[in-house]
Amino acid sequence: MSTPKFRPLKFGVTRVNMREGADGVRYMSADQKLTDYPTRMTDRLAHWASTQPDTTMLAKRVKNADGSLGDWHHISYAQAWQSARAIAQALVDRGLNAERPVVIMSENDLEHALLSLGCLVAGVPYCPASPAYSTISQDYEKLRHILTTLTPGLVFAADAKRYGKAIEAAVGKDIEVVLQSGEIAGRATTSFTDLLATPVTSAVDAAMQATGPDTIAKFLFTSGSTKLPKAVINTQRMWCANQQQMAQSMPVLAETPPVLVDWLPWNHTFGGNHNFGMVLYHGGTLYIDEGKPTPALMGETLRNLREIAPTVYFNVPTGFEAIAAAMKTDDALRKNLLSRVQMFFYAGAALAQPIWDSLHQSQEREVGERIVMGTGLGMTESGPFAIFVTSPFVKAGDLGVPTPGMELKLVPNNDKVEVRYKGPNITPGYWRAPQETQEAFDEEGFFCTGDAVKWIDENDVHQGLKFDGRIAEDFKLATGTFVSVGPLRSKIISAGAPYVQDAVITGLNMHEVGAMIFPTAAVRGLSGLTEEASMAEVLASPAVLAHFQTVLNGLAKTATGSASRVARMVLMADPPSIDKGEVTDKGSINQRAVLKHRDGLVQAMHDGSAPNGLQPQ
Repeated sequence: MSTPKFRPLKFGVTRVNMREGADGVRYMSADQKLTDYPTRMTDRLAHWASTQPDTTMLAKRVKNADGSLGDWHHISYAQAWQSARAIAQALVDRGLNAERPVVIMSENDLEHALLSLGCLVAGVPYCPASPAYSTISQDYEKLRHILTTLTPGLVFAADAKRYGKAIEAAVGKDIEVVLQSGEIAGRATTSFTDLLATPVTSAVDAAMQATGPDTIAKFLFTSGSTKLPKAVINTQRMWCANQQQMAQSMPVLAETPPVLVDWLPWNHTFGGNHNFGMVLYHGGTLYIDEGKPTPALMGETLRNLREIAPTVYFNVPTGFEAIAAAMKTDDALRKNLLSRVQMFFYAGAALAQPIWDSLHQSQEREVGERIVMGTGLGMTESGPFAIFVTSPFVKAGDLGVPTPGMELKLVPNNDKVEVRYKGPNITPGYWRAPQETQEAFDEEGFFCTGDAVKWIDENDVHQGLKFDGRIAEDFKLATGTFVSVGPLRSKIISAGAPYVQDAVITGLNMHEVGAMIFPTAAVRGLSGLTEEASMAEVLASPAVLAHFQTVLNGLAKTATGSASRVARMVLMADPPSIDKGEVTDKGSINQRAVLKHRDGLVQAMHDGSAPNGLQPQ
C-alpha cells in the first residue's frame, strides 16, 4: 500500500527528553527551549497597528433589516487599536480593576472583541460568560455564580432584547450595564458607542505600562461537572507564552499571517485564547463565523467557507462531520476551503475515523493530496495548548509530545497514567478559590489534569502519547473489573458514525457495561419519517433500532472482555442539558453530570425497562 501524500507541513517538535523519578513517575519535555515572547498581548496589537495598520484584524457579516446576513464589515488593526484605547479610557475613568472586572454576556462579535482589547490595554480583567447561561438557561444559576464570584463593575451585552431578561434576573442594580443595541425598561444603561467616544488621555498609556506578565488578562470559567464552574485565572504571561509555544510546535502559524473562519465561542479557551490569540499574536485576520455545527446554523458556516479561504481551520468533531458530508457533493466548498488551507485541527471530543477518512477522500479528489489533521491535548488551565502531534500520520486518539517550555509528569494511577503539567502557560489558580487551587497542584507544583495517557509506541517515546480517557470517569464493575471510559466511548462513536453524536458509559458497581447514545441529526434521514416527527418517534422507528442493533452486535463481536463489551444500549431522545451541566455550548459532553441527572434511566436501562433499549443478539 502506497504512502499517502500530504500537503507539506512542518512539525516543530519531533523529539523529547525523558527523565526518571521515584515510584514509576517519568518526566517528559521537548528537546528545544521556549524562545522569548512578549510581556503582554497588547504589545502585539500596538505592533500590528503600527506596522500594518490597514490589514483587517476582524470581520463579521452585517445583519440586514430582514435579519439575514449580508456583506462583511471589516475592522483594521489601526481601527482596533484606536477603539481599544478609547474603551480603555472609559474603563480607567470608572476605576475598574481585578476586584471589579468586566463581564461580557454576548456571543462572538465585533463589539465583544473591541471591549476585550480595551480591557487588555487598561489592565482590567474581563470574563466572557457563556451566552447559553443567559439565553438558553431557565434558572440563570451559572450566570449568577459567575457574577457572584467576580463582582464585576461593568457588564456588557450586545442586545437588550436577547439578554434583557437575564440581566434583570441576575445583574444587580449597582452594576453598570452597557448595551450595543436596545434598552431595558426601568433600568439606566450605557450605550457601547459612548465607550467608543471617550476622549483618550495619557492615563491610557500609564495604565498599559502598569501591566506586566503577572497582570490578569481574563477569567475563563470551567464547564463544571458535579460542582459549579471555577474561574481560571489567565495572566498575560500565560497567554503570551502559550502563543509562542504554539508557534514553535506549529511553525505554519508564523510562516504567513493566519486567516481564520471561526465560530468557536470566546468564552471557551479553544476559541477565545487559542484562536483569537493566534490572530492577535501573528497579525492575522479573523472572520467571525455566525454558523455553528447544528442543523439550523451549519449552512452559514458552509456559506462562509465557500467564500473565505482559511490558511488553517479549526473546529470540533461535529463540525468536521458536517463539512465532510457536504464536501462529497459541494464542488464550490471543496475548491475554496482546500485552496490554501495548510492544516486542519480538531479538539474537544473524539473524531471518528470514518469522518477522518471521508475528509481525506475529498481532499485527494480535489487537490491530489491530504491536509494534515492536527490535534493534541490541553485545557483551560494550560492556556490551552499543551501537547501536539509529531507527524502527518495522525490517528484517532493521538496527542503527541509537549510543547517547548512545558514539562509533563507521567504518574501511574492504578492501571492508568495521569499526565500533569508545569510551565509558563499554566494558570496560577482559581479566582477566590484557595482550596480548589491548592488541590489542583501536586507537591512539585505540577497541575493535575485528570487526563490519562499511554504511549503511541512504547518502544519509541518520540512519537509521543495518545489519549486514554479521564481518570475520574473510569469506574469498576461489580466484579472489580476496571472500565476505561475514554477509549470505549471513542470506539462507540466511531462504530456508530455518522449517527452518534456522543456516548455516555454506564455500569458503575453493576455487572455489565451500558451506553447512553446521543444521536446526531442525521438519524432522522435514517428513520424515513418526516421532519415533523419527534426525536422519540425517530429513535423508536424500526430502521433506526435495526441500525443500532447492528452497531451493538458489531461492538460485541470485537469486545475482549466484560470491561469492553457493551451489554446494554439506550437511544436518548432528550439532548444533554446546559442548565444541568451535561454539555458545554461548544458541544462537549460531561459524563459525570449526565449520569448524575439521569440515574433513573441508567437503572432502567440495566434492568431492561428503558424505552429504545437494546442488547447484543
